[in-house]
Amino acid sequence: MTSERSVPPTISEVAEAAGVGRSTAARTLGGYGYVSPELRERVLAAAERLGYRANALARSMSTGVSQTLGVIVADIANPFFGGVVRGISDASRARGFDTLVLSTHEDLDEEIAATNVLIDKRVDGIIVASAALDVASAGHIEQARARDIPVVLVDRAVPGLDLDAVVIDNRAAAREAVVRLLDAGHRRIGFVWGPPVQARPRRRRELIDIASKNLWTDGERLQGYLDALDDEGIVFDADLIMVGAKTEENAQAEVTRMLDLPEAPTALFCTENDAMTGALRALRARGLRVGADVSLIGFDDSSWAAVMEPPLTMIEQPTLALGARAAEVLFAAIDGEAGSTGLHTLVTRFVDRASVAPPPR
Repeated sequence: MTSERSVPPTISEVAEAAGVGRSTAARTLGGYGYVSPELRERVLAAAERLGYRANALARSMSTGVSQTLGVIVADIANPFFGGVVRGISDASRARGFDTLVLSTHEDLDEEIAATNVLIDKRVDGIIVASAALDVASAGHIEQARARDIPVVLVDRAVPGLDLDAVVIDNRAAAREAVVRLLDAGHRRIGFVWGPPVQARPRRRRELIDIASKNLWTDGERLQGYLDALDDEGIVFDADLIMVGAKTEENAQAEVTRMLDLPEAPTALFCTENDAMTGALRALRARGLRVGADVSLIGFDDSSWAAVMEPPLTMIEQPTLALGARAAEVLFAAIDGEAGSTGLHTLVTRFVDRASVAPPPR
């Protein structure tokens, strides 16, 4: 049973209670250097009696090891990132590490500030779902590496940055989804969650160029959509691509605009949950039935998609596995076992439910 006191005990007091020198107590409580099993047991028993709790920052300054991983994600409230963080946390806990999570709202300035916080906290490694679009905007990541802090990307790569990235094959997953719609007979397929620009690109080359300068995942999914259309010889139609702010409200507005076209889409491919929610609101406002009137496929399967009426056909990402694999790659780097860097690609699963049907006659 620990004693009650207002002032936390010091290492010197633990050493005195255990009958050992201060350096022996410090090595035991700091987890570094050699201490005999007998002395270690005495120190730990004394620390428990006194209610000693190690100062993590002081320990990291003396040992160079904080036993902490830093994680930076775009939005911790997003169920996708929640699953990724859980995968990281479970793997981290198994190694005796703590996990410090920061959310950036997909804002690069917030990401830079978060990275600086983790550097100051002397974390042993960082996993980041980065908003950086290229090497020029990834200086904060290079700064962490310059401090000998290993960094692993998760969910998205940063083109030109020589780092491990744990991802899915976004392009192949998107292509498969659109192929499913094409196989059902659809030829007018809207893409919901396109480039965040106001002027709608009219030429295919311009669209791809703009997408390549934005978030890696978005560009890959758009390219998969175009791949599927190419396979069927269907000419790309700029009016079927959402542009503008990546918000649920804009997704609803853009889908409403598509529904007003002389040749409205008979199917929609939504590449984020907010895009799906905006599309559903637009269809409901028009009194259109999912599946019967407009078919729908989304990314990031979740429990709510299964209980919709009708249940929604979705692409399921292995969120826990993405996080666990990112932690595994990071621990290899921390342990000095990392090899050549590159993409670590995990497999998605197509969840076929009831939101896809042939186009109405």
